Amino acid sequence: MSRLTGAGEQRGAEVIDEQGDTVPLPLVPPDDDGPQPFMRKLPPAVGPIVKKVALGLAVCLVAGAGYAGLRQIADAPADPNSPVAQPPQTSTTPNEAAEGVRRAVAGEAVLQKMADAVENDNRTEFLATIDPRAAEFRATARTIFANLTNLPIGAFTLRYVSDDTGALTPDRQSELGGSESWLAQVEVSWQLAGYDTKPAREMLPVTFVSRDGTTYAASFSERFVAGQRRPIWTLGPIDVAKSDHSLVISLGSESDARAYVAVADRAVESVSKVWGKSNWRQKVIVYLPAKQAQMEAVLGAAPNTYTQIAAVTMAEVDTPQVGAPVRIVANPKLFEELGKQGRRIVLTHETTHVASTATASPVPLWLAEGFADYVAFTAVPVQDESAAKELFKAIRAGDVPATLPTTQSFAASSKDLPQAYESAWLACRLIAEREGQSKLVKFYRAVHASKSSTGLADAFKSVLDMTETEFVVEWQKYLKRLAGA
Repeated sequence: MSRLTGAGEQRGAEVIDEQGDTVPLPLVPPDDDGPQPFMRKLPPAVGPIVKKVALGLAVCLVAGAGYAGLRQIADAPADPNSPVAQPPQTSTTPNEAAEGVRRAVAGEAVLQKMADAVENDNRTEFLATIDPRAAEFRATARTIFANLTNLPIGAFTLRYVSDDTGALTPDRQSELGGSESWLAQVEVSWQLAGYDTKPAREMLPVTFVSRDGTTYAASFSERFVAGQRRPIWTLGPIDVAKSDHSLVISLGSESDARAYVAVADRAVESVSKVWGKSNWRQKVIVYLPAKQAQMEAVLGAAPNTYTQIAAVTMAEVDTPQVGAPVRIVANPKLFEELGKQGRRIVLTHETTHVASTATASPVPLWLAEGFADYVAFTAVPVQDESAAKELFKAIRAGDVPATLPTTQSFAASSKDLPQAYESAWLACRLIAEREGQSKLVKFYRAVHASKSSTGLADAFKSVLDMTETEFVVEWQKYLKRLAGA
């Protein structure tokens, strides 16, 4: 499971709303049990202030709209109630080996028929692979097939990987009946035509049962192990809306999907103004779960892990690779509360991660998150005094950052989390103000493209004509000036 690189911090904010009004927002107080790393929900607003408060909440949560990068494996906690992955039972005798091969051949044949049915849009053939006695799963299978038909599937494969003869309890085997039943791990891969350059890949637990000489699939959801992600198309009926630049997959409603297409398209436009149009595909895929539990299932996380996280950008593969398919996964409750402009801030931040391939990049976190904030707050202007409130408060007390934010300072438990995001944003903005926005983009790309351990230092010298130490001195002066210290 990939980790988050941050969490929404406690800070007040002041934003320019759609009418040009500047609205200060309150600092959210800690709960009774002390400060927590996640942003608390703002108190209900009434009257015309509702839109402005929602926009301010987005500013507070935008740091929580981090990315789940392939270079940050296994940080978001997995569900402790899920079984822990165990090595598959291996055959120790020639007979056991032969039985394993026999099961694999039978299971692979079922999977191939399933994949062919999806490719040929043949619902009857797909359902023919489902255990006729598994009534509940047959209903789920109908939904899964409808979902796959609804998606712009360019390629779809199922590959039998391994099985575990001891995974099913005796009671479960008795319930399934038949002459034999077993659980296998299956690699499922799918590519969304027009959006993905490589297929998404996940492991899916598939239960097989043989009866009357025929092998069937009897479940796609038996014994998910801790940290195992679930494809969104297995979680319930989906609705899909798309445009030239965005594909929105909603577990809620078609109207939700259509509404978010316009927001995602505007985010793509805002990012392209800064990042450029020719250096990325200008396409985003947004997942809109109907419940937070569905979000956490997609991410393979424990319940309530993302309660105060507005959105996450993740690569939908299990092993690092360049060009991996990337998805923006929204937290449904928080996204609904953010309002139109708030959703624009968060989606612009996330889309910046997509464009800059942050999920598979060597750039330091201060640059990845600072740049994403820079682009988001360029699209929706933010008042310095409120957006950098915690940082300015520390500077006025004499605590000026000695270095650029470290990786550790972006941890959800870090007491310096608010200052980390605020100072990273202002570091990127300083580069843009001092050298021009194009130089900021060039600097990011230089660090991203470097294969050297000295890539950051090299970019400081080659792009900005200064050392990191010299930049930090300039940055400290800049922060003190902005803070009035």
